Amino acid sequence: MPSDLCFTPAHELADRIRSKDLAPVELMEACFERIDETNETLNAWTGIRDRDELLAEARDLGDRIAQGEDPGPLAGLPFGVKELDDLAGFPSTHASVPYRDNYPERDSVEVERLKNAGAIAIGKTNAPEFGYTAITKNRLFGISRNPWNPERTPGGSSGGSSAAVAGGQVPFCTGSDGGGSIRIPCSWTGLPGLKCSFGRVPMGPQNMLVWDDTSVHGAIARTVRDIARHLDQVVGTHESDPNALPHPGYKYEDLLDGLPKGLKIAWSPDLGYANIEPDVRRACEEGVKAFEEMGHNVEEVGHVFDDLGILWGRISATSTYASIYDKLEEQRDEFGHAFLKGVMTAKRITWDKFGQAQRARAKLVNQLWHFFEKYDLLLTPTLPFEAIDARGAWPTEIDGKPLKNPLHIVPFTPPFNLSGHPAITVRSGFSDNDLPIGLQIVAPRHRDDLALQAAYAFEQARPWNDNWPVQVPAFAV
Repeated sequence: MPSDLCFTPAHELADRIRSKDLAPVELMEACFERIDETNETLNAWTGIRDRDELLAEARDLGDRIAQGEDPGPLAGLPFGVKELDDLAGFPSTHASVPYRDNYPERDSVEVERLKNAGAIAIGKTNAPEFGYTAITKNRLFGISRNPWNPERTPGGSSGGSSAAVAGGQVPFCTGSDGGGSIRIPCSWTGLPGLKCSFGRVPMGPQNMLVWDDTSVHGAIARTVRDIARHLDQVVGTHESDPNALPHPGYKYEDLLDGLPKGLKIAWSPDLGYANIEPDVRRACEEGVKAFEEMGHNVEEVGHVFDDLGILWGRISATSTYASIYDKLEEQRDEFGHAFLKGVMTAKRITWDKFGQAQRARAKLVNQLWHFFEKYDLLLTPTLPFEAIDARGAWPTEIDGKPLKNPLHIVPFTPPFNLSGHPAITVRSGFSDNDLPIGLQIVAPRHRDDLALQAAYAFEQARPWNDNWPVQVPAFAV
């Protein structure tokens, strides 16, 4: 049996360490034991630092606390860094063979700030190649698996992070979300997951400034308070990121209990164009009832904005192609075939087609502008079906209806990357196969505080932190 520490929320662990009730080395050892017990199945990690060094770092932190030092709000928390992010001493492979020896000069700004808040980076977690799919599988590090059912995927692209946290290996990890890559894995592994406003967390340093302004960094954690505490340590401008937003001037964790009363909330099970499986709708509707029980005014709506079809892919493919084009002439065969097929569509995207996509995006922004003049929050399913096979095999129909286009397998998450609105997933129930189902909460522009408040209120009304896959099912990898 794993230690109780393995499923204790990150904020509670940090508070116990700061109050000298828990030794950092004890937590580190518990994480090692859980990783040893489960990672052969989950394959959540691409690399872990030397354990003797990590234990020495934990002991040193404990000694400093004993001497009266406060190392920070994340004191002593072991955490994983998503493979697509930079951690000094590890290659930033982007889960892609041509980049296997791509060592960064330093930590990313987010990782640096987490370390400065007392957290201890222990290694890197698996992801799909350049974060391109919603399952975690690549040529370098193999397939990651879901702790609730290892035959299923933990999602992507932050799938190694979600497997590690939901599986009790570490209290939190970093993630990123350019089309759902935090919300998708969190939904499929029963975690809360926030896609914050674009620019809320600095992205630097970067070797190419992107122009699609859709991707954000964030936490993979087990409770909403954990997410808020992480966010409080990493927000604020940085000279390496021209898009980084100023510090909001308050702590998100301090505002969690402040959800306004009597909100006007829209619930859309399909956004007017998507299909969802019946068990997903049932689980989400149970979650929606929680907001009604809190006294909010919930109205079911259909159409909220026009179906964007494949336009999100048209925008994202261009920046990914631009970032890898210098490797294509000599190392084309080393890229994953499915990944390369998707990225190479960028060569067919002429400026008129790119403009068409950006005009559709502008229309989306304007439609949501008028929508949030009427409603305080929007609720949708996070995904239309439960976690799929870990190797892939995407459905060709949903609820017996054929897919209208390929992106309808993830119809609810990319729109809010394109619009920039904060959106968070919370565990709303379970499918007929006892797999987690997520409910997405979308807030008005830059209202990350309101999204977190709504998710926190939901977490109190429908608590989930007593139900985790403590016993990871046996699986022959």
